[in-house]
Amino acid sequence: MEVSNIIQKVRRVEIRAKGLSNNIFAGQYHSAFKGRGMTFSEVREYQYGDDVRDIDWNVTARFNRPYVKVYEEERELTVMLLVDVSGSLDFGTRKQFKRDMLVELAATLAFSAIQNNDKIGVIFFSDRVEKFIPPKKGRKHILYIIRELLEYKPESRKTDVCAAVRYLTNVIKKRCTAFLISDFIDGGDLYSPLVVANKKHDVVAIQVYDVRVTELPNVGLLHIRDSETGAERYIDTSSKVVRNAHKAHWLKRQEELNTVFARCKVDSVSIRTDEDFVKSLMSLFAKRSRKM
Repeated sequence: MEVSNIIQKVRRVEIRAKGLSNNIFAGQYHSAFKGRGMTFSEVREYQYGDDVRDIDWNVTARFNRPYVKVYEEERELTVMLLVDVSGSLDFGTRKQFKRDMLVELAATLAFSAIQNNDKIGVIFFSDRVEKFIPPKKGRKHILYIIRELLEYKPESRKTDVCAAVRYLTNVIKKRCTAFLISDFIDGGDLYSPLVVANKKHDVVAIQVYDVRVTELPNVGLLHIRDSETGAERYIDTSSKVVRNAHKAHWLKRQEELNTVFARCKVDSVSIRTDEDFVKSLMSLFAKRSRKM
């Protein structure tokens, strides 16, 4: 793709993502993702209703009247985006491909992070860690991330979510908020690496999926190709047994995935490619805010 076309695509994503983060997510993001804790700010005279545990006894003794310590939230966060770049993202039957939605999601979260003065970094993964962008601040850094989201060509088309989660645990030493964005079409056991990662960091899982993964249309003989392995086959979608088996497989997979998230205490949301992800993210943020 020519440089001018890349710039135009980056600009379009920037305008939409920045608009969403400015107009919709500003307050919700701030309240849903807290800083690392409270840090000392100043001392002031004791007022009725202050917690006696906050009294600074040294200053109180010096001035012969009670003073209390005042704390403020240590707001700055490090935010990591774990972005699936495997071949299965190149699929979509309605509004857009899964990869397109993933790019907008990641860009919107990135702008929400820098708007709150947070650092933002990215881990691109397939069945390996493809690229690591260390956390930084600033618009220039965000535009670089968006360009990579749009144009990065992975070495592999397969998926291993566990590899990305383990890499996060090993490479990011201080606690961060990590958004794991994928379609989660992966047969690996995610529980062990995810429970370890979520003890060290604050992990949030965002699943992107297409309606045809949940239900097949009745269109007769259908030729399909696995975008990760290249395997091809024909399936008879006119068969109700086939359609029911396909749906049952999806429901079972989702139940297993949601059970893993619940056991690991990882907040999660599933977003369909033909739906508006704004409502889903706002529901997720509201749910987290109620838990704080």
